[in-house]
Amino acid sequence: MPARLTTKSGGMTWEKSPADLEQLFVRLIPKDPGIKVKPMFGWPCCFVNGNLSAGLHKESILFRLPEAELQQFLKLDGAEEFEPMPGRKMRGYGLLADPQRRDPGLLTKWLGRSLTYARTLPPKKPAAPKSTKKVS
Repeated sequence: MPARLTTKSGGMTWEKSPADLEQLFVRLIPKDPGIKVKPMFGWPCCFVNGNLSAGLHKESILFRLPEAELQQFLKLDGAEEFEPMPGRKMRGYGLLADPQRRDPGLLTKWLGRSLTYARTLPPKKPAAPKSTKKVS
């Protein structure tokens, strides 16, 4: 059973992805210097030019896709729009349940489409460093 983390306010529960899913996800990521893998909310995710492309969420894989491809993706059994919190859908993102039980070729296909789409987005500017000066 995956580990669960709860916010200090007792609100949302964050569920860590199983280790075997994390290993599968990392194996699927193409070796490309333009793809950065880093955690987002504790889950490994792929970024291209600072834009989130794909990642894990609990026991599913998240893909960022253009609208036409997202509609195609949503026809897959176990696919749904990404809604990290009830009533808060993230437009342009789809979630695929049970990735460990799927054909790796299918996962590679959608990961590739997600990475291709992320490459078309304008690069994100890095966040400005936080000032360490004390205000009097």
